[in-house]
This record gives sequence, structure tokens and C-alpha cells, in this order.
Amino acid sequence: MNEETRQAQLEATPMPIGDLALQTLAMPKDTNASGDIFGGWLVSQMDLAGAITAEKLAKGRVATVAIDGMGFLAPVSVGSTVSCYTQIKEIGRTSMTIQVEVWIRRPTEIDPIKVTEGIFVFVAIDKNGQTRPVPVKS
Repeated sequence: MNEETRQAQLEATPMPIGDLALQTLAMPKDTNASGDIFGGWLVSQMDLAGAITAEKLAKGRVATVAIDGMGFLAPVSVGSTVSCYTQIKEIGRTSMTIQVEVWIRRPTEIDPIKVTEGIFVFVAIDKNGQTRPVPVKS
């Protein structure tokens, strides 16, 4: 394959939106009876990735208050590298809306595959579990 063809192929390949927030490996303990990774495990990874991004933004503790718009596009198999990408969509007084995309790379394939995405809403909370303002960037 020549360089021009390779460049065209790279430009045609869909890519994740946002920043890599979490990456892990899909393990046998996380499977259902069919051998695919549980959707709940995947949602848990997405929640962790969103929380990592929200905690950086809030400069402290956060809590998940809503998940919206989830849809599963492809199964995740054991041995796949699972990568969660986050993008901040909105910042309110105490809340943060974060889009989380999950892409996998199967051991036998080169190109990543998007498997799901969702919108997660977090609130900044204080040491007593009460909402607090998200710090304003200066």
C-alpha cells in the first residue's frame, strides 16, 4: 500500500471524539452466558471515565446524577482493549454534562470500532455530599 492510499484510508476511518479518559482490557470475568462483555460492565467503565473528567473540572468530588441516550452498536469480546473518550458538552453552576464514547480494538483487528456512547451528567459535591459550584476557570 502506498502512502497516498494509506492516508486516504486513515482519513476515511472514523475516530473517537474527545480525550482518552480510561483504557482497560475486557476480561472473561466480565462476560455474560454468550461470552460477550456485560453491558452493565461497559456502562460502569463509562461512568468511571466521565467521573475522571468531571473530577478534574470540578477540582474535587462528583456524583453521577443522570445517564442519557445510551445505545449499543457492537458487542465487546474478551481480550478487546476498551477505550473511553470524554468530551465536556456543558457546564452549569453545579453540574457538568459529559459525552462518553467507547471504542474497542479487538486483538485480531487493526481499526478501532465504536461500540457505544452516552451522555452523563455529574454534579460537584462537597465533603458532606451537598452540591457545590463548579469552579470557574480563570
